[in-house]
Amino acid sequence: MSDILAQTIQDVVDANHILANEGVLDGFGHVSARHPHHPDRFLISRSRSPALVAREDIVELDLDGEPLEPLTVGLYVERVIHGAFFRARPDVMAVSHHHAASVMPFCQTGVPIVPVFHIGAVIGETVPFWDSRDEFGDTNMLVETLDQAHSLARACGENWSVLLRRHGACNLGRSVREVVFRSVHLKQNAELQFQSQALGVVSPLTSTEIALAAQLNLGALVQTRLWDYWKGRLAA
Repeated sequence: MSDILAQTIQDVVDANHILANEGVLDGFGHVSARHPHHPDRFLISRSRSPALVAREDIVELDLDGEPLEPLTVGLYVERVIHGAFFRARPDVMAVSHHHAASVMPFCQTGVPIVPVFHIGAVIGETVPFWDSRDEFGDTNMLVETLDQAHSLARACGENWSVLLRRHGACNLGRSVREVVFRSVHLKQNAELQFQSQALGVVSPLTSTEIALAAQLNLGALVQTRLWDYWKGRLAA
């Protein structure tokens, strides 16, 4: 196994633990990384609660969410989400899907999430919605078919975050660390926006503020600082 593959696997394990510890993932949700040597494959845990994921749980799937060889472990039903984003977006190297409680009121009401503080800029200027009912009618609410997953990816477009009506959210990143950063701060931004709305009129960031703040906060220095902080919280 190459060093970069070993590190990517470890990053996926760490990402599961961090996102669970930071309240983005709970017993549900998942995070993946594109295979560093084979862009038509991705790495994700077998079906297991994120806080418990270990290196030996990481499996390799193709972009249809199918294993390259028979497995004896169960897989996430919604693994097709990850493959669809990797297929649609060559720039995406990591994907998360979660149901963070602070995001759910926006998923329920259709009120847009907008960046309301400087670190929240990393979610992007627009966080679109995808509604499974539009194309698929009444379902069990899971994204479990390729058609559903590709529809979700189209709704996200070139954005970095997307909300699933009555379901949850997906975040994309150009690295595992970036998708963790964006996932945590979508959650925090939703919390602050919800609290701010109770006090008065929300004053979101401007387009230029979003672009400048996102560029700063997605830099290597900030990413490393926060990754080390979150890893430290795991050890505490």
